[in-house]
Amino acid sequence: MNNEEASKPLNFIETIIEEDLKNNKHSGRVHLRFPPEPNGYLHIGHAKAICLNFGLAEKYNGKCNLRFDDTNPVKEDTEYVDSIREDIHWLGFDWEDREYYASDYFDQLYEWAVNLIKKDKAYVDESSADEVAAHRGTPTKPGLESPYRNRSVEENLDLLERMKSGEFKDGSKVLRAKIDMSSPNMHMRDPVMYRIKHAHHHRTGDNWCIYPMYDFAHGQSDFIENITHSFCTLEFEVHKPLYDWFLDNIIDDPEVNRTRTRQTEFARLNLNYTVMSKRLLLQLVQEKHVSSWDDPRMPTISGLRRRGYTPESIRNFADRVGVAKRENIIDIGFLEHCIREDLNKKAQRVMGVLNPLKVTIENYPEGQEELLAAVNNPEDETMGMRKVPFSKTLYIERDDFMEDPPKKFFRLAPDREVRLRYAYFIACKDVIKDTSGNITEIICTYDPASRGGNSPDGRKVKATLHWVSAKHAVEAEVRLYDRLFNIEDPYKTEEGKTFLSNLNSESLQIRKGYIEPFIKDTEPLDHFQFERLGYFCTDKDSTPEKPVFNRTVTLRDSWAKHANK
Repeated sequence: MNNEEASKPLNFIETIIEEDLKNNKHSGRVHLRFPPEPNGYLHIGHAKAICLNFGLAEKYNGKCNLRFDDTNPVKEDTEYVDSIREDIHWLGFDWEDREYYASDYFDQLYEWAVNLIKKDKAYVDESSADEVAAHRGTPTKPGLESPYRNRSVEENLDLLERMKSGEFKDGSKVLRAKIDMSSPNMHMRDPVMYRIKHAHHHRTGDNWCIYPMYDFAHGQSDFIENITHSFCTLEFEVHKPLYDWFLDNIIDDPEVNRTRTRQTEFARLNLNYTVMSKRLLLQLVQEKHVSSWDDPRMPTISGLRRRGYTPESIRNFADRVGVAKRENIIDIGFLEHCIREDLNKKAQRVMGVLNPLKVTIENYPEGQEELLAAVNNPEDETMGMRKVPFSKTLYIERDDFMEDPPKKFFRLAPDREVRLRYAYFIACKDVIKDTSGNITEIICTYDPASRGGNSPDGRKVKATLHWVSAKHAVEAEVRLYDRLFNIEDPYKTEEGKTFLSNLNSESLQIRKGYIEPFIKDTEPLDHFQFERLGYFCTDKDSTPEKPVFNRTVTLRDSWAKHANK
């Protein structure tokens, strides 16, 4: 633990851990786990849980397992397993040799199910799925007991074994725990423990045709792995009595039961302008509203990575958001602030033009070229300088010129002088238009004595423009990403519509840009600040023949301005 960590106040989860350490509850151990289901790509909410569990293990010199809760072969895939591994490593964490799967424990879970039947605490139910749902009642109305609830132990054991051997069709039977059909907690009303699924499992193949439900596998997996603290998000709070009931009825040793793991809930991460339901994210991918799971508009970790977010920015975001007991919604502007803050310190500065307007400097010598010194990052002197080519014909942003400017427009206009960054003072002398009246070129003059952008006689200009040399610039595809949804709460819809009606049709705009040649040989995920335009990174689709850049975030940081008021 470093000095900065030691000085921070403890959150409620850290207080629990420190109290357990003080009381030697787990013999001084801190052993956590991150337990994703491999049925989709991880998102920013999972990143918070990853940072919490692996971060606490680091802080308390403990361990954190990676365990895939792979109990539903219909929705799971090795693609998701691989992506989860990659995401956790990219965030900077490692589970060493502690990679586990709930499927590792299928034999043990089945044995415990058999023992619960022998204790008359589980039974095989032949009711249909609709009947089981109808018999569960409502939060204010008790459920009805299944007509199969009081079968003999011997009959239940026989039926479960025959379920396991593949004798019955999918959906024809389930194994249920025998708890309390009048419980105010719906999850305690004889929950399903096993269902029949004749489906190929990504690890166990066709060895099993019955699979445990998440609630029957999760707590027991924690117990098998000797986890000391089980941290879950608040939606699992209603599952906690069931988590405890299964372990209470499986563990016969009172001393072991006293020191076993207990589930503790914390608020999940909720961001505005975002959905973080894996079901809805899968729908976006499958229906082609986005290009893939790693589309830079997606809140997935892989999408954020491809967009140009850094692991440091996400870890810092998770740390500063903190751990709460109540649900709240975080402004996505804060996440954007964290990446700006990080990239401002480390991103290479370059100049690029995304809406080009041709500039010809009429008094610049024909055929002359020169290299001008430019600062790579004013926040980090160790990043040094680079050389930027300059020539007679340039591109500037079209928005940086107005033929008839309003009073407070200080950029280039007829008979007005501006500074070209790192280069010279130029003044507009003429405007060239096409037959439709559109401006196609502006003619300027330059002051040779102002090389480096310095005034030779102390005269002032009110604007400094970025630019590129037309002869030397690299033509690139530039993808301008914005928020995927156009309202803060995408789940809020009019009657008859879905969250898809809130998609932002302008969330991706593709431009042909011209960028200084420094970026020609960059690698995917290299970060840049295109001066005055925003932060960008090289996309994985980029090639030397066709460079592609993604806008990570704009330069404007409204959240920081609001926070500093």
